[in-house]
Amino acid sequence: MGMAMAEMLESNGYRVVGFNRGEERLQDARDKGIEGVSSISALAEVLSPSRTVIIAVPYRAVDQVLPEVWSSFGEGDTVIDTSNSFYKDSVRRDEKAREQGMSFIDVGISGGPGSAGHGFCVMVGGERGPVDRHEQLFKDLAVEGGFRHVGSAGAGHFVKMVHNGIEYGMMQSIAEGFELLRKSDYQLNLTEIAYLYNHGSVIESRLVDWLHEGFKEYGEELSNIAGTVDYSGMGEWTVEVGKEMEVETPSISGAYMFRLNSQDDPTYAGKILSLLRSLFGGHPVEKDNSEE
Repeated sequence: MGMAMAEMLESNGYRVVGFNRGEERLQDARDKGIEGVSSISALAEVLSPSRTVIIAVPYRAVDQVLPEVWSSFGEGDTVIDTSNSFYKDSVRRDEKAREQGMSFIDVGISGGPGSAGHGFCVMVGGERGPVDRHEQLFKDLAVEGGFRHVGSAGAGHFVKMVHNGIEYGMMQSIAEGFELLRKSDYQLNLTEIAYLYNHGSVIESRLVDWLHEGFKEYGEELSNIAGTVDYSGMGEWTVEVGKEMEVETPSISGAYMFRLNSQDDPTYAGKILSLLRSLFGGHPVEKDNSEE
């Protein structure tokens, strides 16, 4: 996702300098005309104040990256976290940035790497001033109408967390429904039904469209795709926060528990979920190795 955003910003006239410790990834960036450095301190040196550093790493790695960011960047600079971070962590990081005279903006990004050429859905949290200064940058990353400043520190990642929880429930319903269709006494063409559902029906959606494309590419049996489903922190966090706020989330909770249980009990519905995750999220297709 970081490379996709870098390419979009570069194409919109921004000077983009990428950081990665891996030389292969840096060379990929250079091949695309993007400058690259192998340390955060070098990144700070080649940029002119007031500098903006965008973090696009897995959420577990954010606190591994930030210490060097805090020590290399300083007053007047802005840190934008586009990782799927827990919103309470973003509030904590905002406080740290303020202590150093820096600004912190938390940004939820939806759409997957495939949206790079068209724009993402961009959910922004943080202090109004820094967000306003970067408004054009966010608009340049977003699909038309796909940028909003949703609230104070942590709000962007909170809105993205709930988005991912909703995503869990929607995907689960589609997966369960298509397993029912597959097991019926009718000889149903699931590829054609996915196509049909996505033309004028109430459940018409990008998810159903991705499923249709997935059936065409991998076949309706999905024989080479695992029925176990990986899960990210955001689905679990949505369930936990729901409990904290005393909000019932049975659909999201059930979808999360399905993914946990799939580790020991793979199903056809699980194959559909694995397929969808690979198609919209850029996750590797989970291979079914049960017969190897």
